[in-house]
Amino acid sequence: MSRRFTPKVVTANRLREGDVVYLTADNAWSPFHHAAELIEDEAHAQMRLLHAMSQKLEVVGAYLADAKPGPNGPEPAHFREAFRARGPSNYDHGKQADFPTDLGV
Repeated sequence: MSRRFTPKVVTANRLREGDVVYLTADNAWSPFHHAAELIEDEAHAQMRLLHAMSQKLEVVGAYLADAKPGPNGPEPAHFREAFRARGPSNYDHGKQADFPTDLGV
């Protein structure tokens, strides 16, 4: 018996800066997890992942990450993804310096 599919988001790292980004429903890359497209169908998830992997000049390391619905959009389902969504942990720079500290995580 196969495991039931759980909701996912497509995530990757921006090729030039290395920043964590998420694929939105309109094919844009956002630095915010809550802006990602929440995918609840396995076949659609695989198609979106293939689309992300084809953007080799923009992102690298695309994969499907478990997510769950939240009041402001998708939320990370695991600690690793929550950590990636928050940005660097040693001091405020990147996402933490450029945007409000509440990233919906």
